[in-house]
Amino acid sequence: MNVSAKPERTRLSAEDWEDAALKLIADQGVGALAVEALARQLGVTKGSFYWHFRTREALLQAALERWEQYGEREVISQIEAMPDPRARLPELFRRVAHEIAPHRVYAALLKALDHPQVVPVMARVSQRRMEFLTTIYREAGLPPPEALNRARLTYAAYVGFLQLNFTLGLPRISHEEFDAYVEHMITTLTPG
Repeated sequence: MNVSAKPERTRLSAEDWEDAALKLIADQGVGALAVEALARQLGVTKGSFYWHFRTREALLQAALERWEQYGEREVISQIEAMPDPRARLPELFRRVAHEIAPHRVYAALLKALDHPQVVPVMARVSQRRMEFLTTIYREAGLPPPEALNRARLTYAAYVGFLQLNFTLGLPRISHEEFDAYVEHMITTLTPG
C-alpha cells in the first residue's frame, strides 16, 4: 500500500454544487455566486462544475429549484399530512421558526427581486405558501375571506421578521425570547 499517494477525491454531484450555491447565496447574496469561487471553496476545479452545469445561470436555476422543492417536500407536504387540521398551524410555526438555512436563503432572495431568475421562483414560492396557509386556516374552521386575510397576515409577519432579522440584524433577541415570540405568534394567529 502506497501511504504517500493522495486520497482519491470524491466526485461532487450536482446537488453538492447546488447546496454550495445556496450557502453562498445565503451568506453573500445572489450577486456573489461565481463558479470559480465555488470551485475554490469546494476544493475542486471548474471542470467539475462544467460536468454538471453549462453556465452559472444553470447552477443558479437548479439551486433555486432545490430550495423551492425543499419547502414543498420537507415542510408543506409533511404539514399537509397531519390528520388534525388544528394541529397544523402550531406545528408549522414551530418547525419553520427553527430552520435557519432556508430563511437565510429567502432573505437573500428578497434582496435580489430585481434578478430575472429570482423573480419567478419567489412568485411561485409566495403563491404556494399563501395558498397553503389559506387552506390550513380554512381547514381550521375560518370562512374563506377570513382565512385568506389571516394567511396574508401570517405570511407578512414571516417575511417582515426575516427582513428585520437578516437584513437589519433586528431584533437582537435570545433563544428564549425567540421561542416566546414563536409561541406568541401561535397564540395570536391560530384560530381559537
